[in-house]
Amino acid sequence: MRYLRPRRKEGLISVIAIISLVGILLGVATLIIVMAVMNGFREELLDRILGINGHLSVYGQERRLTGYDPMAKVVRAVPGVTRVTPMIEGQVMVTANGVAQGAVVRGLKPVDLSSRAIIADNILSGSLAQFKGKDSVLIGDRMARKLGLAIGDRLTLISPRGNVTVFGTMPRTRSYRVAGTFKIGMYEYDSSFIFMPLAAAQIYFRLPGAVTNLEVFIVDPDRAPALGAKILAAIGGSNRIHDWQQANASFFNVVKVERNVMFLILTLIMVVAAFNIVSSMIMLVKDKGRDIAILRTMGATRGMIMRIFFLSGASVGVIGTLLGLGAGLLFIRYIENIRQFMQGLMNVELFSAEFYFLSQLPAVADPAEVAEVVLMGLGLSLLATLYPSWRAARIEPAEALRYE
Repeated sequence: MRYLRPRRKEGLISVIAIISLVGILLGVATLIIVMAVMNGFREELLDRILGINGHLSVYGQERRLTGYDPMAKVVRAVPGVTRVTPMIEGQVMVTANGVAQGAVVRGLKPVDLSSRAIIADNILSGSLAQFKGKDSVLIGDRMARKLGLAIGDRLTLISPRGNVTVFGTMPRTRSYRVAGTFKIGMYEYDSSFIFMPLAAAQIYFRLPGAVTNLEVFIVDPDRAPALGAKILAAIGGSNRIHDWQQANASFFNVVKVERNVMFLILTLIMVVAAFNIVSSMIMLVKDKGRDIAILRTMGATRGMIMRIFFLSGASVGVIGTLLGLGAGLLFIRYIENIRQFMQGLMNVELFSAEFYFLSQLPAVADPAEVAEVVLMGLGLSLLATLYPSWRAARIEPAEALRYE
């Protein structure tokens, strides 16, 4: 440590060592933070997508499934299935107060909607007790704000499949009362989803005694493809099975690719810092040539000399890695507070929900990944000290003192 302290003669060496330490610190901290944010982003999206959508969906021919209650009973009997929900899904145009936008309507039985924790636990206003009858709907909070709607207000739904008249096809419209609003924290759902009682949806979409699909929830979402084959064999017929991995494959593949690319790019920060350690240690060895020669003449072995410089260089990497670990974990702990502070400071919305899907910035530190980053930082630091230490140990006392 004495070799790393700044002196008038060796000031530049100490500056380079400090820069190397800061580089390792930033590399480790940034890598831990980015990996945690990517993990949190994927986990939050997965929780919300699988919370509001089934792990598997059973479709009939031409998006019409009759005899759905007996079929649901058969599917529930398949081992691994936890819940089966008959559902009607359709796209509409919703208008209110002179504002119009596209939306997705999902018709569910009130008891089925109440059993979905992601909806039932995130009712912002109104009540699920009012979600009944043939003219009540539940809408997302962002949609309510955009359309200027409150509890008890009415909105109009316009179906693209209109009524056929002698004057041509006329859009089918109907007015509904807002029974409540929900906010699950995912922009797509909060701004474009409308839930309607199943009986009302059957009337509106003209599907008497039928649904568009059965939503199936299972114990292990990762086993969805295998369980889908068992369900298809159980129900038979010409039905189709669609699982969540197929529906969201491209999205989660993009997240995975971005995560891997960010990992490789940010690893370069630590590699550059490791090269700084190499350069500072080589300069230190050159500056300490006379001291090394004197130690060797006093009986110091090559191993002792190598150990001195190895520990000097390694201490930079070890301290930088540990400080980076602490900084990264501290940043993750208060990441949402930091985001809010930066938004207020710069008066700019960071990580807009419209583009990043989530209303809050998630961060989930994986202990295995954190350990991997720390070991990488330590490993690069130790590797960076090997050559300068070996070079110091190879200095011949006579040659060093002759040039001095």
